[in-house]
Amino acid sequence: MKKLLMATAATALLAGAAAAGGDEVKIGVLLGFTGPIESLTPNMAAGAELAMKEVSDSGKLLGGMKVVSVRGDSTCVDAGAATAAAERLVTSDGVKGIMGADCSGVTGAVLQNVARPNGIVMISPSATSPALSTAPDDGLFFRTAPSDARQGEVMADIILDRGIKEVALTYTNNDYGKGLADSFKKAYEAKGGKVTISIPHEDGKGDYSAEVGALSAAGGEALVVAGYIDQGGKGIIRAALDTGAFDTFVLPDGMIGSKLEEYFGKEIDGSFGQHPGTDSPGAKIFQQMAKGAGFDGASPFSAESYDAAALILLAMQAAGSTDPKVYKDKVMDVANAPGEKILPGELGKALDLIAQGKDIDYVGASAVELIGPGESAGNYREIEIKDGKITTVRYR
Repeated sequence: MKKLLMATAATALLAGAAAAGGDEVKIGVLLGFTGPIESLTPNMAAGAELAMKEVSDSGKLLGGMKVVSVRGDSTCVDAGAATAAAERLVTSDGVKGIMGADCSGVTGAVLQNVARPNGIVMISPSATSPALSTAPDDGLFFRTAPSDARQGEVMADIILDRGIKEVALTYTNNDYGKGLADSFKKAYEAKGGKVTISIPHEDGKGDYSAEVGALSAAGGEALVVAGYIDQGGKGIIRAALDTGAFDTFVLPDGMIGSKLEEYFGKEIDGSFGQHPGTDSPGAKIFQQMAKGAGFDGASPFSAESYDAAALILLAMQAAGSTDPKVYKDKVMDVANAPGEKILPGELGKALDLIAQGKDIDYVGASAVELIGPGESAGNYREIEIKDGKITTVRYR
């Protein structure tokens, strides 16, 4: 149950601002600005920074503190580079929370090597490995994207709803790819489908003919590509198209983005997939806000990034402190019922309510509801490629 701030709320909030050591608070934005999802991260960063600007402009965070974004490059795949970037954010830049990381492997590395030793809150908008649900985190780690344990179930349903009973499967050889592949295979086969072959692929190769040859030999009505659109996943699809091995592809979240249209266009018409998303009122509001700010609010994980940054700042307000060891205990409170529902564009209102000692239920851009170990319950946008464009089929 939520704990209401008492009559001393305003005093506590002002004290928290003073304790923070100035009139600004820095938040790290740790994403793969280079690497296999580099085409997705600009919109993700823009989403997070939109929430930060909204809070700064309101002048209502802990007595009027400004929020400063400090970016770091996770690379998505290089755990050493991600850890070094996170260490810089914490020790050199002095961030009080990290919006990120993005890909599951680097997120786990940063959690264990930087966040836990330094007591830093992390809220990832896109790390989806089921293994993160049980990783030791000292109460510091949250995510606004659902676990791939959920995505595997949804993907199995989408494929079977289309009457496809046999698929070949390839996945990027890392925590994200293997976690999603295992989750999907278990769900699909439990529901009566057959995975003819499941093989990993390495990112960064110039030739994927061997992998595609094995996938083609095993057969299947479609090829599931649990990879990255800017790396091996793109190479797998290109090799499959060029050899005629497959012409229908199932595309989970790491494969969906504007670059998909640019790379393949009508060549993959009829292919389909899913990524976290919702058609909630908050999603529509956020997309309009994003349009006004000059970025694509429908791009995968941009809404989740806005929500991740918002939750960090709202939790600070609820705790009366920018100290992550203190405000970590308020993240679940501000994210869930009971309380007044808060949508995008209402962060100033939320800060006011918290300062008055009232409960809020942050719904945000992605219909946030944090469950269990601090992760999203999960909603998905089902997509299909039509006339070379990503189109919405429905939401699940």
